[in-house]
Amino acid sequence: MGGSHSREDLDFTDSDDDDSASRASDASSDFSTPPPASASRAARLPTPASIDAIDTHLRNLHLKYSDPISPNPSPTPNPAAAAAALNAVKLYLHIGGSTPAARWVISDRLVAASFIRSGDPSSDDDDEPAGPWCLVVGSKIRARVGPELQLKTFPAQRRVDFVADGVWALKFLHPDGYGDFNAKYHSCLFENSYGVAATDEGRAKVFGKDFAAWARPEFGDESIWEDATDAFSPGPKGGGSSPMPARSPMLRPLMEDFREFEEPVEEDGGGIQSLALGALDNSFLVGDAGIHVVKNFEHGIHGKGVSVKISGGGTNFTTPKKALLMRAETNMLLMSPATDGKPHAKGVHQLDIETGRVVSQWKFGKDGADINMRDITNDSKGAQMDASESTFLGLDDNRLCRWDMRDRHGIVQNLANSMESPVLEWTQGHQFTRGTNFQCFASTGDGSIVVGSLDGKIRLYSKSSMRMAKTAFPGLGLPITHVDVTYDGKWILGTTDSYLILICTIFIDKDGKEKTGFGGRMGNRIAAPRLLKLSPLHSHLAGDNSKFREGRFSWVTENGKQERHLVTTVGKYSVVWNFLQVKNSHHECYQNQEGLKSCYCYKVIPKDESIVASRFMHEKYDTSDCPEAPLVVATPMKVTSFSVSSQR
Repeated sequence: MGGSHSREDLDFTDSDDDDSASRASDASSDFSTPPPASASRAARLPTPASIDAIDTHLRNLHLKYSDPISPNPSPTPNPAAAAAALNAVKLYLHIGGSTPAARWVISDRLVAASFIRSGDPSSDDDDEPAGPWCLVVGSKIRARVGPELQLKTFPAQRRVDFVADGVWALKFLHPDGYGDFNAKYHSCLFENSYGVAATDEGRAKVFGKDFAAWARPEFGDESIWEDATDAFSPGPKGGGSSPMPARSPMLRPLMEDFREFEEPVEEDGGGIQSLALGALDNSFLVGDAGIHVVKNFEHGIHGKGVSVKISGGGTNFTTPKKALLMRAETNMLLMSPATDGKPHAKGVHQLDIETGRVVSQWKFGKDGADINMRDITNDSKGAQMDASESTFLGLDDNRLCRWDMRDRHGIVQNLANSMESPVLEWTQGHQFTRGTNFQCFASTGDGSIVVGSLDGKIRLYSKSSMRMAKTAFPGLGLPITHVDVTYDGKWILGTTDSYLILICTIFIDKDGKEKTGFGGRMGNRIAAPRLLKLSPLHSHLAGDNSKFREGRFSWVTENGKQERHLVTTVGKYSVVWNFLQVKNSHHECYQNQEGLKSCYCYKVIPKDESIVASRFMHEKYDTSDCPEAPLVVATPMKVTSFSVSSQR
């Protein structure tokens, strides 16, 4: 356990040994770390000393040039030389992963970086139809411009890092080259994401006038993002910058004070498939063979040696993909897909936890017809602790509704005498005629609902109406795969495959009153969101095809209390952000950034296998010694609890 930090913050030097660079370019086995500036210069080969020399060298490599932008370093400049200088870079490759031997090595000492559209006349692929913009670096890199590059900038070093079958870094030789590259990158990214050019007209078409701050964050109102400091993880005073924000001292106390408690899972359980955290005495690990009951403690969860073997109900039960606690956590609703490979289910199994029996198989139905549901969740953040709870929320691609386990007269249905599966009562909701493509949802403390969609939109519905969204935030180019919301409804966390999106729903209405987007239309008083990302190196080390999954706030169910952390799972990593730090508009991560601001200050908890779930326990399990409730990380064969000590 512990922080998984690399030498990502290595400050490249321009005094690299040409001999070693030449060898690195020819054979990866000969890669070596560039020597310091004080190294002997006797063995160095001559390096290009002028723009013209650089241009000659690049042309000998048969590289392509972008349109010239007039530089000023050469006393006798020519347009071709200027263009060559502008996109001339050193190409570095990171080797060694997270081991102590990890380092950057020179892959190409002098090469050109450019953006080419597939099928472009300037491309070598003359017969290829027009396609997305690609980043091309010499002959070694050709990658589609998109969030999957995980591109990160270091303005002070005129450097960008990214992932493309490895972790690479570009060091720009010309002062204007770095800015020119970033401008072109953002334009290509916008066009690849939305299919329109990155012009004022294109941005207006995508975001509309109400979301102008999303299209041009530099002109947006930042006042809504509070300047926050955390009691046990103090923020910086002032706006200093750092080449490696993730190594910031702000998170070092948090990293050092994590305490770990690990427990293996019984092998006959078939491995953990999902985690159902309880706010009361117990939590539950759902596996292929049943449900393993664990006890909640202030230091985390610990096995009780009790396993509930699912039985009864006359059903061929399959491993559920969703487990929902209800009725003071004495009952659990288990939802399994009706078809392999698809998340939709025709109903739910109601499990009595104390007896371990499925007491009913509920069917989803409306107007006499069976329907499917994609997801279910509790009516509100704390509803699972309510012993009288009989309703829950349901979501399908084009449906949002509330189900009731009582009949239409409010009477609990007699399950014992039922010869057929009882049908849940559709008590509230709406079936949309147009393709909303809902994917996920969550509820606030008062029962308001946030819904994420395939097109990336996030919609806010009040607790009184599911017909029309009060607010609809535009997509950023990727589907929303999971969504969470704070208890007070003021903050939303959307999960995409490549990053998390943090949105503030607060606005001031025309009467000067503070409201959220659940209770009124925000109009054009909408602040730009924050993006929470991994560094290119951590994105690569998290594992093949690793995606962000189930970003969540820490768990609060009481008015006046604020969530303190955010957590998500990426492959073999559990990643934690300090919530107050992310909201701090003066945070060092945000200095000198272009476009939507991204936070890279996080804590990585690596595991040996892919993580099933990462979640904070209920707020009642934080103590004076631990300012946050324990974090629970479940893998198929282990469950680990982490607590944070406030004592240094």
